[in-house]
Amino acid sequence: MQRIYDEFTSRPNPTEGYSEGDLGDDRIMSAFKDFGDNWRIHRERLAERIRTLGVISEDAATSYEGVDAQLAAALRKQDSDASHGGGFK
Repeated sequence: MQRIYDEFTSRPNPTEGYSEGDLGDDRIMSAFKDFGDNWRIHRERLAERIRTLGVISEDAATSYEGVDAQLAAALRKQDSDASHGGGFK
């Protein structure tokens, strides 16, 4: 997720670097500027959501690893007890 976040936030605004001469009309330039402003705002919101998803994913993975380790330990103990004649408890 960090790589996606970094890639997403490091990309330049797709409307930057154009002049009226490039686009041919001040109305097109104005629309491009509006799009660029909206893109910046929405990109910031999306970047924050990507970052939050990354934190949630890391927390979930940590929790899963903890539960998996506890389950493995319990199963190993039960297996050890059974092999020493203790049977299931």
